[in-house]
Amino acid sequence: MSHILVVDDEQDICEILQFNFESEGFVVTTANSAEEALELLPQEHPDLLLLDVMMDRMSGFEMARRLRSEGNQVPIIFLTAKTQERDQLDGFEFGADDYITKPFSFSTVLARVKAVLKRTSPSCQQLLDLTKKEQQILDLLMRHKGEYVTRDQILDEVWGSDIYVAERSVDVHIARLRKKMGAEGMRIRNKTNFGYRFD
Repeated sequence: MSHILVVDDEQDICEILQFNFESEGFVVTTANSAEEALELLPQEHPDLLLLDVMMDRMSGFEMARRLRSEGNQVPIIFLTAKTQERDQLDGFEFGADDYITKPFSFSTVLARVKAVLKRTSPSCQQLLDLTKKEQQILDLLMRHKGEYVTRDQILDEVWGSDIYVAERSVDVHIARLRKKMGAEGMRIRNKTNFGYRFD
């Protein structure tokens, strides 16, 4: 039974998500600020954070950056009204595992939560023995399942500001990832001189 910590300064959203996730069998704790959530984390040990971005005092981005700098790798899904592409890229740079914009449907949030929990489970990562970069590439492709992701997008989100990385590095990492995934690796498709998609 997975435990979710919902962090949002809108009480209504917290209550709606708590009711729906508990109806699906999840354990849910809510917090109305990043500060409150940080106090709860050592006690609750959630399996995943659903984290708003725009909150008073400490933002969701700041909270995520703090957790990652402390070595806390709890999966984070941002649930926010910030819809610009730059905001989404910032979210992933600060350590997000997924990014969902408001307004949202619960069925979409539920599916994305299950997907993140599945791919970040210790058993899944140990089974594939992925490097950090390979895991990040797989996460990116799965977030855009069925859509092509360009090499430039992969470089931006996985390598960030490292200007010395060549596009060829993407192909090398994809090849290693496919090999580790075995038969499932065939689900990673490529489009010549464009990019990759996960079917």
